[in-house]
Amino acid sequence: MSTTTRGLVVTGGASGIGAEIARLASSRGYRVGVLDANAAGATQVASEMDHAQALHCDVTNSDALASAFSEFGEIHSFVNCAGILRSGELLDLSEQDFRDVIDVNLTGVYIAAREAARVMQDTGGSIVNLSSINASQPSPAAGAYVAAKAGVEALTKQMSLEWSAFNIRVNAVAPGFVDAGMAEPFYADPKVRQARTDAVPAGRLGTADDIARAVLFLSSDEATYITGQILSVDGALGHSALHGLARE
Repeated sequence: MSTTTRGLVVTGGASGIGAEIARLASSRGYRVGVLDANAAGATQVASEMDHAQALHCDVTNSDALASAFSEFGEIHSFVNCAGILRSGELLDLSEQDFRDVIDVNLTGVYIAAREAARVMQDTGGSIVNLSSINASQPSPAAGAYVAAKAGVEALTKQMSLEWSAFNIRVNAVAPGFVDAGMAEPFYADPKVRQARTDAVPAGRLGTADDIARAVLFLSSDEATYITGQILSVDGALGHSALHGLARE
């Protein structure tokens, strides 16, 4: 089956990494569904591409997702990229902010992937969930984000175990420091940008394109025997505890 006949839907597709995934998929011949609660943003991104359509939907609403998927048609690749961030120290973080992050970043991943898997159940396909380096590396004032992303990685493995019987592969991509999407405000401060760049052994911040290429690889026929895996795309940041320190 050529990519021109394949459908790929990405949540959080109205901006940031999700939009870049949509654009790259379109450039490779996929029929693309740009799914986002931001209808205007999804429509704008979809209008930039051939064979793309906007799907206005909240990832926590299973009925709306099922309707959107029915509108889109056959799905061969599904990407869970929608997410929110509510920063704050745990002692001060409101319960509502904690619940909101878990609801979108973890429960929403489950609901959206489940509805996509129901569509793929007879045909097989690929699901890629977006995790984060924060799944294994906590950071100050991250609120519920760390817990949500750790949950995404465990959920990815559980999905891969249960859905392999339907020839549905499920993997996750865990970005490091990426100058895109929700992280962009952090890098507006030159000092923060430099400090974070210096912390990455590869010597640069990641880009939305770096993440999109990893997602498209896992969605492709080049990865047909890969499932239940977490692919770190972080320039070796996750292994950098001793980076820059002398041996003696």
